[in-house]
Amino acid sequence: MISFITLFLVGIGVGCFGALVGLGGGLIMVPLFMLTMMPPHGTTFETVQQVIGTSLFGVLLNAMSGSWAYWKSNLIMFRAAIPFAIATIPGAWLGGTLSNYFSGPGFSITFGVTLILMAAVMWWKKNSKRGSTPIEGFDPKTAKFNLWLGVFLSLFVGFISSILGIGGGIIHVPMMMFILGFPTIIATATSTFVLMISALIGTVSHAMLGHILWVPAIAVGVGAIVGAQIGVKLAKKSKPKLILKLLCLAMCLVGIQLIARAI
Repeated sequence: MISFITLFLVGIGVGCFGALVGLGGGLIMVPLFMLTMMPPHGTTFETVQQVIGTSLFGVLLNAMSGSWAYWKSNLIMFRAAIPFAIATIPGAWLGGTLSNYFSGPGFSITFGVTLILMAAVMWWKKNSKRGSTPIEGFDPKTAKFNLWLGVFLSLFVGFISSILGIGGGIIHVPMMMFILGFPTIIATATSTFVLMISALIGTVSHAMLGHILWVPAIAVGVGAIVGAQIGVKLAKKSKPKLILKLLCLAMCLVGIQLIARAI
């Protein structure tokens, strides 16, 4: 019961942050589970695949809750969200299938390097003026953007989302802000919807392979539902620059630790 409550509280925090910046939350859950709930520090998870599958289920519930809240606020750009989401499906399924080949030191190094690269991207996002398109005057129903470029990039987002269990928002949000010119809140909301579809496909794939431990998955997932509602409210009122700074630092530290653990 204590463990369930702890995971529920973790889910609230992860869900809040995930919905706040449109990143899902898997990039926090996966390293957290690996460093605290796998041998030699814990026995909840026996394999990396279980960590990925369980994390992805939490990402799915987080994205579903966030998408519902953003939809009610009319912030999702469905003209982009639907084709981008469809484009992630093949990659998400393939990523879930190939995750069997990512285990032990190889996965730790891969994920550690990925975290550090993500931190660099997010730091650039924080300081870049290219992603500062104002929401005022931006009409999601008529605004022009490069649809096919977004679809092409979304194919890779789906693969990364499923194989690493982190969700693809870390790529989709900067892509929509810097390349397609979406305002921050529109990019975050649209990314959350795309993430929901991608995470759904990846979750089904992992569930069929028996990678999901349902008790911790439900505990984290229910907490993520609650946290996502909080995160959406915060996203509509503030710019998460401080959170992005802290996340960049945390991602680098965790990435370095994962790499050092594997070497």
